Amino acid sequence: MAERVGAITMKGNPLTLTGHEIKAGDQAPDATLVANDLSEVKLSSFKGKKVILSSVPSLDTPVCDLETKRFNQEASKLSDVAVLTISKDLPFAQKRWCGANGATAVKTLSDYRGNFGETYGVLIKGLNLLARCIFVINEQGRVTYVQLVKEVASEPNYDEVLKAVKGEACGCGGHH
Repeated sequence: MAERVGAITMKGNPLTLTGHEIKAGDQAPDATLVANDLSEVKLSSFKGKKVILSSVPSLDTPVCDLETKRFNQEASKLSDVAVLTISKDLPFAQKRWCGANGATAVKTLSDYRGNFGETYGVLIKGLNLLARCIFVINEQGRVTYVQLVKEVASEPNYDEVLKAVKGEACGCGGHH
């Protein structure tokens, strides 16, 4: 299995990511995740829509909480864009978080038994948590933008993500 040593840090300490690095231009690999109701959800089922795929360590941490709330706000303003937040949190915890925060625009999916982390190259070795990373996927299932947040405790650049999603809408491939 491919490893990227020191790809990210947690409070300044280097961490290793396991799995194949996904880059803009790659076809988005499929992965099976678990929804809040324990049903299985395949990423390929979102083909035909633009997708903001937000991988986070845990909804029960302050930065992930802020990030997911912000994407929930933004998602409610975006038409025909699926906003998915993926973590290793159990579906029950994700459901509780969504209920407590009134998050209805973001869909939380659990990778607690899956292979998403390795498939997308965001599994933190030794911690079995997902790195903070945003992938934007177009309607054809191609990755058009990737933002790996270098420091796990930092929030992503939301404006860049939203520009990437809107850039796809103009058909220019996001090359502004």
